[in-house]
Amino acid sequence: MLCVLSPSKTMEPPSKSRSLDLTEPRLLDESQKLVERLRKFSSKQLQNLMGISEDLADLNRERFSDWSRPHDAGNSVPAALYFRGDVYDGFDADSLTKRDLDYAQNHVRILSGLYGLLRPLDLIQPYRLEMGTKFTKGKPATLYDFWGDRLTETLREDLTAGRRASKALVNLASNEYFKAIDAKSLDLPVVIPAFKEKKEGKLVMMSFYAKKARGLMARYIVESRAKSPDDLKDFSADGYCYNAEASSDAKPVFSRPYPNG
Repeated sequence: MLCVLSPSKTMEPPSKSRSLDLTEPRLLDESQKLVERLRKFSSKQLQNLMGISEDLADLNRERFSDWSRPHDAGNSVPAALYFRGDVYDGFDADSLTKRDLDYAQNHVRILSGLYGLLRPLDLIQPYRLEMGTKFTKGKPATLYDFWGDRLTETLREDLTAGRRASKALVNLASNEYFKAIDAKSLDLPVVIPAFKEKKEGKLVMMSFYAKKARGLMARYIVESRAKSPDDLKDFSADGYCYNAEASSDAKPVFSRPYPNG
């Protein structure tokens, strides 16, 4: 079974280096085309394109200028250890064993506006480029158009690779990122777990908590070596547990009491 995550805007390298079997992203030729396009933008244009502050625009213009190939351990960091934020607080790759990270390399994917589809140990350089970015000049006008069917085809190869084909795809990504995948063409079940809080007798989804829970679920899939959607039902972390009454096969629900009572 394979799961997909969104990336994070926040990036910070780990405090300690580790001996890992690192890889280069598989779609670097396409990434380079994007970088070359973005290098033509002024800081002000990047600010308008991304809806960010002047300081962040300056930072990302510098990042695109510094971006280089090949990606190696001297200029890049493994994706799962570089992304920070709610999802990656839950996944907590820093505390995974090397054996777990090797397993994750075959069972976890990270969708990316710049890199397309990443494996956890793919080396990346700092960037900011959300999948929903829309260019006002030139073509393609969106990253969905730019990536086209490349991400779906790469994901399809991953789902069918190895001794056993995956039985399902677990979508733990946001809608913005998963829209880049033509899920219907994959011809296998797509499972979309939902994480909800029970508040005043009702189940509600709260983005802040759900993001971390997605990372926790990805970690569970890795550590438990989950092989089928049924295995997800045993997930239990941060108070969440499977809610059979609220679930369907395609959309299992995991709920817990609202943290503040």
